[in-house]
Amino acid sequence: VQLQASGGGLVQAGGSLRLSCVASGRTFSRYIIGWFRQAPGKEREFVSSVTWNGGSKYYADSVKGRFTISTDNAKNSVYLQMDSLKPEDTAVYLCASTRVDPLSGLSRTASGYDNWGQGTQVTVSS
Repeated sequence: VQLQASGGGLVQAGGSLRLSCVASGRTFSRYIIGWFRQAPGKEREFVSSVTWNGGSKYYADSVKGRFTISTDNAKNSVYLQMDSLKPEDTAVYLCASTRVDPLSGLSRTASGYDNWGQGTQVTVSS
């Protein structure tokens, strides 16, 4: 599985961005796709995850109500719609895949993922 994230950019506080994660290489019917972010000097942080069928979605408390994760199986893509962005959302955003149990807490930790795409920079100005 190869993952490619895109859609980052510079936006003012309160603005929106939509990130895309395109997967290729094989079928993903039992995969979980997660979004993580990493700011300079900080640890990689879980943002959101979704099972490939869109059935189970999780969000970090810091983004609940502002970010929405979705899937488009026909395009092998997972999207992260980010609204009401704040300066503290500034980070490199990465998508990753795993086949752990979606009910497991591992699906909400970086250590639970074994395949990572390149990141996309999101910068929110105040």
